[in-house]
Amino acid sequence: MSQVWEALTQLKDHFIETFDACAEEYEEPGLGKFNHADGGWVNRVWRCDDFRRAHVDVVDARETKNLWMMHVCIFPHTHNSGPIYGFDVIAGPNKMTGAFHDYSPTTDLEEPMIEWFAKKTKEMNWKRERELPDWAKAIFSDGMMSVGNVREQHEIDQVTNFAKISLGHYLNFIGLANGYADNDIGKASQNRYAHYQKQNPHTPRVMTSIGLPEADVHEFVQKCLFPDL
Repeated sequence: MSQVWEALTQLKDHFIETFDACAEEYEEPGLGKFNHADGGWVNRVWRCDDFRRAHVDVVDARETKNLWMMHVCIFPHTHNSGPIYGFDVIAGPNKMTGAFHDYSPTTDLEEPMIEWFAKKTKEMNWKRERELPDWAKAIFSDGMMSVGNVREQHEIDQVTNFAKISLGHYLNFIGLANGYADNDIGKASQNRYAHYQKQNPHTPRVMTSIGLPEADVHEFVQKCLFPDL
């Protein structure tokens, strides 16, 4: 296995093991359709008192298209003023084509978790940062990690290690923000996030290029990847 894929599959296992330890996995209506028996497409979700939905989505097309992609998203409860945890990556055997990570604000733009995230990302160095499109600028924080052409070992380690550190930090603090947001405002802010995420043309384009049916991809993105409340 390539060093890129090995690092990312270990990261995937870390996400799953962490969610298994702190939350309850459940069957979300309609999501089972997007789990393939051969493991080529995997979707799992968890919930607990600290957050309302954690989702791990993996498309493994290494054998057919030489590509592997993962999406991880944690939505807080709607009465929570904390950010949304997001991590996305697509990779071939020799590099991560793109890696994106953020604590995206919901009801409080100055939430301490967002400030912590921005401070950490400023400490990192990248050869190629990626410019964000308008839909992304509408919802992501100023400290968002957005990089491409990640192929050197120290950069691979930077991506995967930071995703683990930021996950731990998020899970330690997100529950403390429960009760600090109005439910209706929190719901509107999370729906706004989902709305703009659905404007991303890259996700469905990559998923269909990997070989997933276009109709399934459209339904998945609209209803399961970023479901409206």
